Amino acid sequence: MAEASKTYAVVTGANKGVGFGIVKQLASKGVIVVLTARDEKRGLEAVEKLKDFGLSELVVFHQLDVTDSASIASLADFVKTQFAKLDILVNNAGINGSMVDPESFRSAVSGKKPEEINFSEISTTPNYELAEECLKTNYYGAKSVTEALLPLLQLSDSPRIVNVSSLLAKLTNFPNGRAKEVLSDAESITEERIEAVLSEFLEDYKHDLLETKGWSHIFPAYKVSKAALNAYTRILAKKYLNFCINCGSPGLVKTDMSFNLGVLTIDEGAESIVRLALLPNGGPTGLYFVRKENIPF
Repeated sequence: MAEASKTYAVVTGANKGVGFGIVKQLASKGVIVVLTARDEKRGLEAVEKLKDFGLSELVVFHQLDVTDSASIASLADFVKTQFAKLDILVNNAGINGSMVDPESFRSAVSGKKPEEINFSEISTTPNYELAEECLKTNYYGAKSVTEALLPLLQLSDSPRIVNVSSLLAKLTNFPNGRAKEVLSDAESITEERIEAVLSEFLEDYKHDLLETKGWSHIFPAYKVSKAALNAYTRILAKKYLNFCINCGSPGLVKTDMSFNLGVLTIDEGAESIVRLALLPNGGPTGLYFVRKENIPF
């Protein structure tokens, strides 16, 4: 059963990559972590791997598909029964939503600093189903998990939510258009307005109008889903004033998503997200960080 003095965390999409690094670092600081993954076998293998670091006592596995409401409800029920509260939620689960040509990714990224990379050199094949899945996972999935766990976070003395974002979600990277206009308006942003933008994006994607309507052609679904998640972070931070709720990009990390071509190790990428997860009370909230730097949305 839960102990009030202990800190409990949930990390989504945590069987590998940055998510796994986040679990490892939180547990090494004494946090009891629920490592979640869609695939049970991979999730259990990840917990097993943590035994090598002497951390398995602090980590438990629970299956979670962020696009499945029954799976989310099962996780919320597990956390409630086991711990009676939740202190930290890290929404890390995400997919890139594009069919990427590995060779063009390699030549665009290899040996370059993040600011030197020209993402338009990366060759991707449009795929509507993948784009739809990307929005369902990266935005709607994170939102559904958050909504299910908010009642438990409200029972914490130091509730923290970190939405794992991306440098690509920065609105200055967006062509001028409806998405940029709606998502940058911090005063009048609402969930309804965010979701109207996402529906419009999918409609334009379906009819091959992304370029005509001025959407970005570089990882379009990923970019839009993460910018939407950033906007949702601002809404939450305004609503839950005693929480610290931020979005953070771990930087370009060597993971499967980057064909292991990032400039940072998984531990380096995880470190900046863990810092946000462990902010002291009264720490910054409603902000967007790239590693340790607070940047404009």
